[in-house]
Amino acid sequence: MELLLSSYVLDGVRRPTVLPPPVTGRAGVILNALDQYGSSRNRDFSREDRTLASWGYQCEELDLRDYFSAPATLSTRLATLDMVWALGGNAFVLARAMNACGFGPALRQRTSTAQFTYGGYSAGACVAGPDLRGIHLMDDPGVLPAGYPPESQPIGLGLVPFRIVPHWRSDHQEAPAAERAAAWLARTGLEHRCLRDGQVVTVDGTVMTML
Repeated sequence: MELLLSSYVLDGVRRPTVLPPPVTGRAGVILNALDQYGSSRNRDFSREDRTLASWGYQCEELDLRDYFSAPATLSTRLATLDMVWALGGNAFVLARAMNACGFGPALRQRTSTAQFTYGGYSAGACVAGPDLRGIHLMDDPGVLPAGYPPESQPIGLGLVPFRIVPHWRSDHQEAPAAERAAAWLARTGLEHRCLRDGQVVTVDGTVMTML
């Protein structure tokens, strides 16, 4: 499995050379980090659809809420996709959705597939770490959108051994909060990587490259 973890949107960016060629040509776009907002979903899906289509993918929404009551079926859906791409928003909401639908266990069934990619920006990148410590200074950890199981916890996927701080020292409204998060993580000695908007972490097997 390949990883493509970005600080911000990749609108207009050429297909990264590290990505494997599409097999099914299908990409599942996860918008659940926006579940507390809702109004921007169509706009944001259209933007990501435009980018991923230029990379050779046919996009479809992968709404994790559809699997809250049937998590066992999520692995079957993931098996039909070449890529999962998770958008930004509230990282804690996204992590809760992933926990509630069993996304982590389903994704681990795809880790041995070289042609599969997990990617995302901002919140979608943050959840790839071991936990969301430090991100509480950027996103509200107490948000629980309607329909979410109250017991669902915001657990990291553990795809990389460090926390990702997006929008660091960037022209973004969350840049001051990212600075505070980075300082907090440094003080507490927790492993982390700070990404400026435009920076991407790619992980090919066990090799990490920052673009």
